[in-house]
Amino acid sequence: MTETAAKPWPVVSIAEAHAQLTAPGQRFELDEAVIDGVPTKVWKNAPPTLRDVLLNGRAFGEREFLVYEDDRATFEAFTRAVVTLAHRLQADGVKKGDRVAVVMRNLPEWPVAFFAAAIIGAVVTPLNAWWTGPELEFGLADSGAKVALVDDERLERILAHLDACPDLARVYVTRASALPADDRLARLEDVIGPVNGWKTLADQPLPDVDLAPDDVATIFYTSGTTGRPKGALGTHRNLTANIMASACAAARGFLRRGEPVPEQDPHKLPQRVYLLVVPMFHVTGCNATLSPAINSGAKLVLMRKWEPVEAMGLIERERVTNTGGVPTIAWQLIEHPARKDFDLSSLTTVAYGGAPSAPDLVRKIVETFPGSAPSNGWGMTETSATCTTNIGKDYEHRPDSCGVAPPPCELKIVDPVDGVTVLPPGRVGELWAKGPNIVKGYWNRPEATAETFVDGWVRTGDLARLDEEGFCFIVDRAKDMLIRGGENIYCVEVENVLYDHPDVMDAALIGLPHRTLGEEPAAVVHLRPGGAATEDELRAFVRERLAAFKVPVKVAFWPETLPRNANGKIMKSELKTAFEETAAS
Repeated sequence: MTETAAKPWPVVSIAEAHAQLTAPGQRFELDEAVIDGVPTKVWKNAPPTLRDVLLNGRAFGEREFLVYEDDRATFEAFTRAVVTLAHRLQADGVKKGDRVAVVMRNLPEWPVAFFAAAIIGAVVTPLNAWWTGPELEFGLADSGAKVALVDDERLERILAHLDACPDLARVYVTRASALPADDRLARLEDVIGPVNGWKTLADQPLPDVDLAPDDVATIFYTSGTTGRPKGALGTHRNLTANIMASACAAARGFLRRGEPVPEQDPHKLPQRVYLLVVPMFHVTGCNATLSPAINSGAKLVLMRKWEPVEAMGLIERERVTNTGGVPTIAWQLIEHPARKDFDLSSLTTVAYGGAPSAPDLVRKIVETFPGSAPSNGWGMTETSATCTTNIGKDYEHRPDSCGVAPPPCELKIVDPVDGVTVLPPGRVGELWAKGPNIVKGYWNRPEATAETFVDGWVRTGDLARLDEEGFCFIVDRAKDMLIRGGENIYCVEVENVLYDHPDVMDAALIGLPHRTLGEEPAAVVHLRPGGAATEDELRAFVRERLAAFKVPVKVAFWPETLPRNANGKIMKSELKTAFEETAAS
């Protein structure tokens, strides 16, 4: 320990560390592939497809994989459930390229449904379990899902909308006490049984389906600035790139400290245990956590919903090593008065992203959990989750940075005015990203695809700068969007709902700073002459039409038409300043 502390830091540059890690013969060696006509750097040793990820996980046999309340499943039991369901989906007529929706909270059945569809070449379409019935109807109908796998709560939301989804031929429901009379509905337990019984399922061969790295594997919906969600088309390569990126970032941290990279074979290492508290229907939960966990033999501990005291009990009981997701989680683990009652010493990594975070959070993590490596990162649905990582001492030294891109990924800052000029280090512009993690485009949205994806690059819409060593600093979002605890809220979607209210003449959604969530949505409205809508009425109006996380926490009333610039755009910066005064009056 003394020797490490005495070394200068960093011992090697980012470029030198990446050169060592990607040298010929090394685990993180790079290759080149032509993806949609564009030469792209790729991970040479990444699992080619999700089928390979499943098989890598199965190699851990009777090691425990999934824990949820009283349910437990080993890797072998999980694989048997996946293969059993995959054969049933094929019997239902699901073929390569068909869409299969997964709509449930974080249950053990979620990854079974996901991998069962993926290994038969279906395009898995995870939908946000927080969406309302109309929102879920849109996702099911827009994707043309042939089969949906849902939990009992989501079934209640979509029942009235099934007839509006003409492509949907079968809905498998898990954890339902009874099903309504409908030929389209079936119990998932009638196919794979209860979680604790998966180990008794027959050992069947995997379906024989030809899969390639650049086949489309997923559609993850991301809201757009028009308010209509867009389905991002992720490939098998996109998903497996996360497996390599996270492992490479961890290895880079050792080299930066002047230490040898430790043993990499997960079969020879103690099992990592993740407390997964972010939804698997987001790319962070699925691509950056679920797939790497299976591939490396890690255990996933699931919770019905986040609750700090329950989480600390699980960390102590299951000896959790990794958790996080959004800054909210880290803050609550640090500041909760019950923390002293639990042994949280097993934690070695507290990682988060997806929401603005206070720079002093990294210091708090190091103080509270000695020996842990705090980690932050940046990504988006279009980058299949991880696109930059800031970990350990790098994060301590640059707490306001979201980190650097992994070796096969490239970042550049482009002049937002001309959309062409690449700006030098230190200049702020639009962040563009390229690499094996960039999705193919948007489902059935050619114009949006052409606008966002250019010669292998994705235009992120974020305003950022890069320093001389490649560390990225997000400055602002070019899109009219805010992030509440990791959930994207596109302002126009909420504003459009407010405009539908008969009393509202003018409306704007802004973000109010929140210490743990990053920011919360608040609305400023101007009522029509004679309009008498109250704050509670408008919030209820939005709640009936949109997911709960999109509902404004406050509504302020403006006495006149909202201020606009010469182009007619509402000047939200003025509203933010005035909101506190208006709300306080």
